[in-house]
Amino acid sequence: MRPERSRRQQLLAQVAAELPASPDLVLVTDLDGTLLAGEDPWRRRFYGWLRLHRQRVLHLFCTGRDLASVARLLEEEQELGLGSPHLVISDVGCTVACGETLLPLPLVVDPIEARWQGLPERLMPLLARIPGVSPQPESAQRRLAYRIDPEALDHAQLLAIEAHGVDCLVSGNRYLDVLPAGVNKGSTLLALLSWLDLDHGTVVTAGDSLNDLAMFETGLKGVMVGNAEPALIEALPSLPTIYLSCAHGCEGIVEGLSHFGFGYLLEGAF
Repeated sequence: MRPERSRRQQLLAQVAAELPASPDLVLVTDLDGTLLAGEDPWRRRFYGWLRLHRQRVLHLFCTGRDLASVARLLEEEQELGLGSPHLVISDVGCTVACGETLLPLPLVVDPIEARWQGLPERLMPLLARIPGVSPQPESAQRRLAYRIDPEALDHAQLLAIEAHGVDCLVSGNRYLDVLPAGVNKGSTLLALLSWLDLDHGTVVTAGDSLNDLAMFETGLKGVMVGNAEPALIEALPSLPTIYLSCAHGCEGIVEGLSHFGFGYLLEGAF
């Protein structure tokens, strides 16, 4: 058996119990500002719809949060009915885990880990000397997470950081993520779709901030919710496969799914 085929079978075996056998839709959603946004009645209905169609809709979280934060979120949002996704892409693309257990999938994560080795020790002292940059208290895996003061930060200094083999991603004009070069939500999503042999035509992504731009640049269908940050909306003309919703949060996701022809899955629920 070819090594690549064997590795794919191992990955499938790891997650097979959680995944629909032949999903009609692969829905990839950011969390803050997207799946967690909108009026509570819309959120309840959308979360209920996801639970009802769990065997037809393969749901992925694709978030900047780490796995510990995702676990806390699932507990906090139980009142509104948010259930576990099938899979989680976290740490802005640097971690992939099963949705039910939140255990990382080594076959996807290990190559990212290998690219990250040695970088934190080299970069943290350099970042500590940049005005307007302060570490976030949250933990992070295979990335460095910071808050920024946009008035104090000199973006030219981030270019010097990137020369060390990383990408510096600013989102919401508040957050800085330092990632292994070429690793982001989009690259990890494409790798995971390839491992799982999922039809790209069934995939719809949804997001609201600049760290979702890489998802939207994959060429997959995408929904930019109506409350997206202005810096992301500015990129819309160069994103022909992306639909900009009028509605916010969950309602915006539903609007986008209808636009892309998945209204038959929504009938009777909205």
